[in-house]
Amino acid sequence: MIAGLRLAVTLLTVVPFPGEGRFDRGTARTAMLLAPCVGPVTGGAAALVLLAGGALGLSATLAAALAVAATAAVTRALHLDGLADLADGLGSRRPAGDALEIMKRSDIGPFGVVTLLLTLLIQVAALASAPDPAVAALVAGVAGRLALPWACRAAVPPARPGGLGALVAGTVPVRAALLVTAAALAAAAGAGAASGGTDGALFAVAATGFGLGAALLTLRHVARRLGGVTGDVLGALVEIAGTGALIVLAAG
Repeated sequence: MIAGLRLAVTLLTVVPFPGEGRFDRGTARTAMLLAPCVGPVTGGAAALVLLAGGALGLSATLAAALAVAATAAVTRALHLDGLADLADGLGSRRPAGDALEIMKRSDIGPFGVVTLLLTLLIQVAALASAPDPAVAALVAGVAGRLALPWACRAAVPPARPGGLGALVAGTVPVRAALLVTAAALAAAAGAGAASGGTDGALFAVAATGFGLGAALLTLRHVARRLGGVTGDVLGALVEIAGTGALIVLAAG
């Protein structure tokens, strides 16, 4: 359990976790199941910036932009990088092998640039217009990482034999993913209720479900197109789920 938590924290954030862990597939399974627990770390960083921005009298848009920047810093922009790489790979419309090679390159192509810009703009706009931006950041942080256990469930293969995707793909039983989802939805409902009562709880649950649904639809297409998941795909799904949740919360 501790090794899995250490892997989840050190893989998904810049937060140090002292000690050495065994990074086998059992540890990877635990890390993916505990991934939503990392959401309050990334979302919490954004929430703190939003609260500080409010106290300093910053505009909602500027505070939201700084919050999105804080999230990128806490995650080393790892998920954003995965989103850009996946956009370049899929946008190339080349066979799976060639698309995977494009995704491995260090540069970012036009599809990746446009996808990053639009995603960041949507995140900033959604946070700025959310009734309670700090709670929205927390819920989106959990929703984004809830995509990981589902992307690593037993029916999803790796797209290539090596790398992070091969380590974590197919490690999570569906029943375990369902239990984690129930816990994440309960946590989202609690955060929403603390801010907006029953309506806040319902919007938080709906936002989490919508974000997860968007990620799963993307995963379905990617699995057909590329043959499975990679580390870039996992990072992209985190951003897609989190952004989807923010859109619903902004409507609340």
